[in-house]
Amino acid sequence: MNNLKILVVDDESRMRKLVRDFLVKNGFDVIEAGDGVEALDIFFENKDIALIILDVMMPKMDGWQVCKEIREYSKVPIIMLTAKTEERDELQGFELGVDEYISKPFSPKILVARVEAILRRSGKDMQESIIQAGGIVLNETAHTVTIDGKFLELSYKEFELLAFFIQNKGIALSREKILNNVWNYDYFGDARTIDTHVKKLRGKLGEKGNLIKTIWGMGYKFEE
Repeated sequence: MNNLKILVVDDESRMRKLVRDFLVKNGFDVIEAGDGVEALDIFFENKDIALIILDVMMPKMDGWQVCKEIREYSKVPIIMLTAKTEERDELQGFELGVDEYISKPFSPKILVARVEAILRRSGKDMQESIIQAGGIVLNETAHTVTIDGKFLELSYKEFELLAFFIQNKGIALSREKILNNVWNYDYFGDARTIDTHVKKLRGKLGEKGNLIKTIWGMGYKFEE
């Protein structure tokens, strides 16, 4: 797991230093943020953050809001730190998609063990999984997309949609099949809602957007 990047977010510098020292000692790279706004800026600037350790009570933007914003785009593992121990706070964290919940004070060694366990479960300690087609390079482990070496900003669903297209290149895919695989549930309603997402994805891909072909009356096909 060496060199995986961890974002530590806490408004207390002593707490950040404590966590950072133990993580660095165990082979991790650490980036620090002192408030929620700074945390979001750092997260969206760095495409290779493997896990976030996030304090709840912070100025400018609390941990709950930071978690909610990140979950709009990414499933990066998140560990929440809080001085509160109420059950409703834990439930709120899990509803927002928190992977682990640790109450202060805590043992730094236990925190590092939790970090390593979560990274093992999420597969972050495994070799990077990279797929590419038509000049588009998609790193499924780091959740990044590059075209001609330049990073492309995609939402979480746009990334999953592009990955599904590339994994099934040359195969005609119905809108229903795309929805069921990318959204992971049976979709009840107008399946043409997928058209909106494809339109946005094509726009972000620029000239590469032409690789996503429309099959009239059915769906789409990614074709080099």
